[in-house]
This record gives sequence, C-alpha cells and structure tokens, in this order.
Amino acid sequence: MLMRLAIFEGTVKPGQEEAFRAYVDRRLAPLWRKFDGAAEVRVLKGAEHDASAMPIPLILAITYPDRAAMERALASPARYESRDLLPELFEKYFDGRMHHHLMTVE
Repeated sequence: MLMRLAIFEGTVKPGQEEAFRAYVDRRLAPLWRKFDGAAEVRVLKGAEHDASAMPIPLILAITYPDRAAMERALASPARYESRDLLPELFEKYFDGRMHHHLMTVE
C-alpha cells in the first residue's frame, strides 16, 4: 500500500478559518474522493501543534493499493479539477505552501 500526502504548511489568513474549511469541505474534498484508484481518502484538519512547529492546517492523505492505482488517480479528471481550485484557496484563504510525500503503508 502507498499513501500520498499533500501537506499544506503555513497559516490560514486571519478571519478566514471558517471559509477555509468550507472551501476544503465543499469544493476540494468531493473531488479528492473521486480520484480513480484511491482506496481511502482522509482530509486531516489541524487542531494543535507544538509552539516550535510550522503550522499545518490541512493534510490530504490518500491511500492506494499500488503505484498503478496512484498513477490512475494522478491522471484522473477529478485531480485536475481540484488542482485548478488550489490557486483560489491560496489567494483567498491560505498563506503557505503545499508539498507532497509518498509513504509506504505496512
């Protein structure tokens, strides 16, 4: 099994916390759940972090049975639709960056 993480590192813009969560819940998460080949989709929202840690208000964790399934997901129309929505998320609600990590799940 593989898990691909999209880690949103940074801060939600002041006063935009509810709008940020609504955008994720209503616009992005439904598309993420349509990724072809995904075995499990988890949308993790930050609750607390160490004082010395960079805030991470959002992690998208998608589990795939194998690399072929992940490749199908990365080529799926829903992925491109969700990717097209990210500039608006950053412009209106989020100051930071997103990076991906691929992990093995044992």
